[in-house]
Amino acid sequence: QKTLIKKLDEHFHPTLLSIQSVDYTNTSIMATAFSCDKSSAPAEFIANLATYAVENCPVSWSVGANAAELVGRDSYFQGSTPLDTWVGYLVVVGFGALFSVFTTIVVYLDKTFAGNASMTSEHFNTAGRMVKTGLTASVIVSQWTWAATLLQSSNVAWQYGVSGPFWYASGATIQVLLFGVLAISLKDIAPSAHTMCEIVRARWGKSAHLTFLFFAFCANIIVTSMLLLGGAATVEALTGMKYELAAFLIPWGVILYTSTGGLKATFMASYLHTMIIFAVLITMITLVYIKVYSSDQIYSFLDNTVSYSPEQCMAIYSTDGTVETSFFYSGDKTVLGQTEGTAQYACGPVAGNAQGSYLTMLSGDGLMFGIINIVGNFGTVFVDQSYWQSAIAARPASAAKGYLLGGICWFAIPFSLATSLGLASTALMLPISRGEAGSGLVPPAVADNLLGSAGAVLILIMLFMAIVSTGSAESIAVSSLVAYDIYREYINPEATGKQILWVSRVTIVVFGVFMGLFAIALNAMGLNLGWVYLFMGIVIGSAVIPLWNMMTWDKASGKGAIIAAWGGFALALISWFVGASVESGSVSVATLGSNPVMLSGNLVAILSSGFIHYVYSKFIDPQEYDFSTLDANIHLVEQDTAGLTDDILDKDEIRRSKRWIVRRGYLLTFVLIIVWPILSIPAQVFTESYFAFWVLVSIAWGFGAAIVITFLPLFESQEEIGKVCSGMFNFAMCKKVEGEEFAEEEPVKEVDEPAEPVKEPEAEVEADAGESA
Repeated sequence: QKTLIKKLDEHFHPTLLSIQSVDYTNTSIMATAFSCDKSSAPAEFIANLATYAVENCPVSWSVGANAAELVGRDSYFQGSTPLDTWVGYLVVVGFGALFSVFTTIVVYLDKTFAGNASMTSEHFNTAGRMVKTGLTASVIVSQWTWAATLLQSSNVAWQYGVSGPFWYASGATIQVLLFGVLAISLKDIAPSAHTMCEIVRARWGKSAHLTFLFFAFCANIIVTSMLLLGGAATVEALTGMKYELAAFLIPWGVILYTSTGGLKATFMASYLHTMIIFAVLITMITLVYIKVYSSDQIYSFLDNTVSYSPEQCMAIYSTDGTVETSFFYSGDKTVLGQTEGTAQYACGPVAGNAQGSYLTMLSGDGLMFGIINIVGNFGTVFVDQSYWQSAIAARPASAAKGYLLGGICWFAIPFSLATSLGLASTALMLPISRGEAGSGLVPPAVADNLLGSAGAVLILIMLFMAIVSTGSAESIAVSSLVAYDIYREYINPEATGKQILWVSRVTIVVFGVFMGLFAIALNAMGLNLGWVYLFMGIVIGSAVIPLWNMMTWDKASGKGAIIAAWGGFALALISWFVGASVESGSVSVATLGSNPVMLSGNLVAILSSGFIHYVYSKFIDPQEYDFSTLDANIHLVEQDTAGLTDDILDKDEIRRSKRWIVRRGYLLTFVLIIVWPILSIPAQVFTESYFAFWVLVSIAWGFGAAIVITFLPLFESQEEIGKVCSGMFNFAMCKKVEGEEFAEEEPVKEVDEPAEPVKEPEAEVEADAGESA
């Protein structure tokens, strides 16, 4: 092909200019094998590889600006960063300030020209309880897109192949789908609630309230820790910015606009963050499977990756092409015949996978990760106040649909991103070490290899969007818990709206600073993103089933919930430590982090808790709770009844919405974790055409989700956007439209400041005189 194009070009240069621009390198690596003598490796290195019958070299040695530099490297980012340090500061500090200014302006315009509510404590923490379906879905996608979603999903693709992205996506989607049931139940039985712990207090009392307040704070701290661990590690790897400085500065981008605009500001910023995340996602999918490579090429490369023997892998990952200088296995230099230890790079057959292939759903470790993922993420959704807060903020008709749509759209982010960047990392055999992969550096490494500095910048921006969107949701969640469940409940029961608002804002600042320091401490302890991600279910999994029962089961016992939560937590820790000791003979950070040990702890946490609560509630302390009395035990601080009027809280509409989400939520859950995996079993190791179809599904899902999540909120809010644009135009033109006035702040009457008494005789005289209020 190259020769033919060259000859034609000599005679028809103007006509065939477009053909001349074809990437010859890609054309030359269409076959499974890439000849080592055509690579960028030194001649001596190639000669040494030949003694181990290594004729096919990693594709990454032939393409990319830094191909020659990858030969003989023991890590991808070793000793250099693709971006200057100032870029890290620009993104971490500059973007934070930009979004703070942007969000503050949008909130001001919304209040001034669209006539929306003034900033009361109720509005700060609930966004007026009138958020529509599209924005609710966008917010769910945004706050469920952690640093781990972007980084850890590609790590499991690097480890297990195609099963990793699927189990990450499906194992973390079903919780959002099922939480839609709780969201509509909340609108039915506790529409006045500000936090989930308020509902616990109203139904089960003080002891249960303190118990679940502990687990709620654990969830917020663990989620924020993962954001900062992954984010700071990636910023350091890409820009050279000090890890400690990045971990401390990242929260400030969240603190500024969240403390200013509250939940409404968080929602508006989250929409913009989600659009940017999907834009980068589509770019990466297009690069891997359309522009630079194709599904057939990636398929061939993945086959080539698993074709090497241990000795060949050792020779490839060495300093001079010999096993004597290999760094393929963990520990010191490994010599021929010494193949014990853990492989540090993606090379050779995958242990536990059918035929050792990356191209199969029959993966023992992949399935084990999927179970851990499912159990752990139930905790981080059901026990995380931010998801309850989004349900509180949504209209009743939008709550169920928003969560279902949000879950479906979110599925595309880990599935499509990891199917492209994660699989490309193993297909190209980039020298990404196990430590780098565990720290979430697979996506930036592949993006840097494909696009150079531009790719690194895109991943950095995408990551920062995920951090600040989820970080702002976690910040406002913690502020609500502190303001309503600690300050108002135990410190100042007579708190006014202004005091609640002040406490909320102070908490956001304090929590951001604390989490920056806490992430630094976790890193010093040797805990990375992957370790904390697997660990989270052990801590908070025991609170999941009691909270579900609280909202859906009238016989659920408060005492049983307390015993189940603490008992499940204790049993999970015991099984976790015992499992590490039995499997490895010792207890350490490394042994506690293995998949089987983490799986045992996660399963014991959620299953033992559910069993204890059911038995206690059914046979020891059965209740007959009347859900219609629950909301009466929850009190507003201010008489801000936005979203609480009878026409909005229509019981018939809520019942219809509940039936709608129950059927669809359960059905989609069954499809994602049962039907889809079973249908992929007959394929065993994917054929080239089957893999092409798999890739097509990931591409279509990514593009479809991006379109829906971008345009649906705009379509639903076109009236409000029109009001803002019209008001701004009239204001700029100094034009006063008849009957139109800019929104004025209305004084809000405090519940604990009673109105002046009205004298009955005077009222009667006024009525007789025909005067009206």
